[in-house]
Amino acid sequence: MRIGINGSGHLARPDIAAIARDIAAMEAAGFDSYWLAQTGLVDALGTLGVAGASTSTITLGTAVVPTWPRHPQALAAQALTTQAATGGRTVLGIGLGHEASVEGNWRMKWDKPIRHMLDYLDILQPLLNEGKADVTGDVWSFFGEFPRPTDQPPAVMLAALGDQMLKIAGRRTDGTILWCVGPKTLEQQIVPKINDAAATADRPAPAVVCSLPVWVTDDPDGARQKVAKQLTIYGQLPSYRAMLDIEGVAGPADISLIGSAEQVQEGVATIAASGATDFTAVIPTPDPDERARTLEALGAC
Repeated sequence: MRIGINGSGHLARPDIAAIARDIAAMEAAGFDSYWLAQTGLVDALGTLGVAGASTSTITLGTAVVPTWPRHPQALAAQALTTQAATGGRTVLGIGLGHEASVEGNWRMKWDKPIRHMLDYLDILQPLLNEGKADVTGDVWSFFGEFPRPTDQPPAVMLAALGDQMLKIAGRRTDGTILWCVGPKTLEQQIVPKINDAAATADRPAPAVVCSLPVWVTDDPDGARQKVAKQLTIYGQLPSYRAMLDIEGVAGPADISLIGSAEQVQEGVATIAASGATDFTAVIPTPDPDERARTLEALGAC
């Protein structure tokens, strides 16, 4: 299983140069990938493109770009530009987002989400792969052809938890990017359903990228309480709540990898045994010594 870092915590106090330095440091430390969420006023793809100049091997991915506020042609242009800037190391992770943000933040109507994603991929993928699309959909439409800045399209992955989205991810994309999903849910829900969908479509086995909070600390109870408070919303959003119910836990803190270095490494091994192909760590501690210990433990996995 490949081990990466999810650096989205930097977005709370965004500093593009600092994020680029962190990505370079994680490459030097031997991590396989680095991921950023698209949130707030920081453009994840643009930031990864900046980091491409100071890195050469680390995979750079978005986890994830919400599709609702961005036309697929606009996202294709961004993704291809970042792919060119990073020398072909970009993974474009996309997702629907949530009804609460779609209607609450963007004041858009949450309607036909599955049709929305199918139309989106119908436009996005031909533009990435060929530079042209001709689609009149129920939700998204586009007609046009343009030269691309690279003829090597980025991998496309889909945030998928429920049955329908997992089928789309397996049949249409390179895999799924997960958040707050534990080993039981991986084994029973995510991995078999996405793999079955890929096999049915005669596609290669998809990537399954699992991301969880990771914290090596001498105060696991205190750390778990802080994570529980920070991630309260994820125990309430319906899609995540359904996955946590499969896992049989109250909230995200209960599946976070918190404790000694050995306990963290055991947790990562359990994730690997459950079928994930990649694990990306969100490191929530503000303490530099704990962060260093956490990175050391992950590096030894």
